[in-house]
Amino acid sequence: MPTSDEPAPLTLAAPKLEPMDSGGEQRPRALLADASRRWVRLLPWGVAFVLCVALLPTTIHVLGTDYGLNGGVASALAVAQTAPLLLAVVRPLRAWYVIFTADVVGALALLAVDFEERLLWPFPPMEIVGYVGLCIALGLREPRRTLVPVWLATVGAGVGLEFAAPHDTNGNTTLLIVLSGAVLVLCGALRERYEAQRRLAEQETISEAERGRRTLLEERARIARELHDVVAHHMSVITVQADTAAYRLDGLPPDVREEFTSIAATARESLGEMRRLLGVLRSEETHGELAPQPGLTQVGQLVDATVRAGVPVEFTPCDADVPEMVGLAAYRIVQEALANVVRHAPGAPAQVSVSASKSALGDGARLTVLVVNGPSPAPPTAPFEEGRTGHGLVGMRERVRLLGGELDTGPLPDGGFRVAARLPVTSPVAEDDREGAA
Repeated sequence: MPTSDEPAPLTLAAPKLEPMDSGGEQRPRALLADASRRWVRLLPWGVAFVLCVALLPTTIHVLGTDYGLNGGVASALAVAQTAPLLLAVVRPLRAWYVIFTADVVGALALLAVDFEERLLWPFPPMEIVGYVGLCIALGLREPRRTLVPVWLATVGAGVGLEFAAPHDTNGNTTLLIVLSGAVLVLCGALRERYEAQRRLAEQETISEAERGRRTLLEERARIARELHDVVAHHMSVITVQADTAAYRLDGLPPDVREEFTSIAATARESLGEMRRLLGVLRSEETHGELAPQPGLTQVGQLVDATVRAGVPVEFTPCDADVPEMVGLAAYRIVQEALANVVRHAPGAPAQVSVSASKSALGDGARLTVLVVNGPSPAPPTAPFEEGRTGHGLVGMRERVRLLGGELDTGPLPDGGFRVAARLPVTSPVAEDDREGAA
């Protein structure tokens, strides 16, 4: 008989905020920082480091040797075009400002030197590689409203530089525009897809918590409706005894008669309030039940009905005299446990035992309810409840908690399941009252 734990109280965790930097801004996390595997989290840093190590000396050599730029200028441009790739892992937009500016300045600087016609302009090959890597970081981090201006700025800069290009150079502006646009679109789509999946998973988690909380509230309302009948019966007895005291007892003083009359009136008023409370707890689909609430003496009838349904059950009864609330809780626990046997372990043999540790009239007495079933010889007719929404165990836990008892449930090594409840015969409230009086 599988189980589902009691739903935890609904607590909607606030979005996790990153530490604030000295400027008061939220410190962003690195790309892929939420990945479960460590190598995936380190991948952006590794790629950025490899690009920097490979492109920095290459850019210095190509700009200084092939294009003929001054060594200092070539080194400064190379650092500005490659070093910010490490920053792009955490702040890709800020890295783009530096690299984009450096690429445009580098293209203008090449106009001042006489380089061969076979060389590409305005963006040498290593600059295109670095810029495409930067676009990957931008697409994976920034929203669409940022990616569009970035690409438009790339298009504008490329087209503007084409007007200033020497007529005998090999332009590659179109290549950079197409590559950057394709990378931004692809990585942006991947980011939006990931965000959609993340939000869907969060919504499913919230819905599961809401479903568990609703189940718990429904079970509590059901238990409250049942306990209403028990308490209403006791209140009715008090009312009748108080009303008839003047006729049953001779020689009552007037003040005592007036006290009994006041008790009866208070009890009737309390009954009216309880009926209104029951109206609040009862849903529109729930109709009033005319049958009295079952108790410990009806457990045998419940077991007989389960046996007639095809489940072999061994029953060990208990004839202890227990309060109605305890008897009702014991009956419901056996009822839910046997229902779970029928549902999750059809045909499995079960043992039901109800016993009292002491005399039911003594203090500290406990009623033990034990339901154990063996492994199912056939596949279950209902799927295993893994979503923490099982009504049966939720109701059991609530009933035991209200009485101040203990509930132990869990699977057995042979594939069966065990439900053990220990219910105090004397309610915790009554014990507290006696201690206070002492």
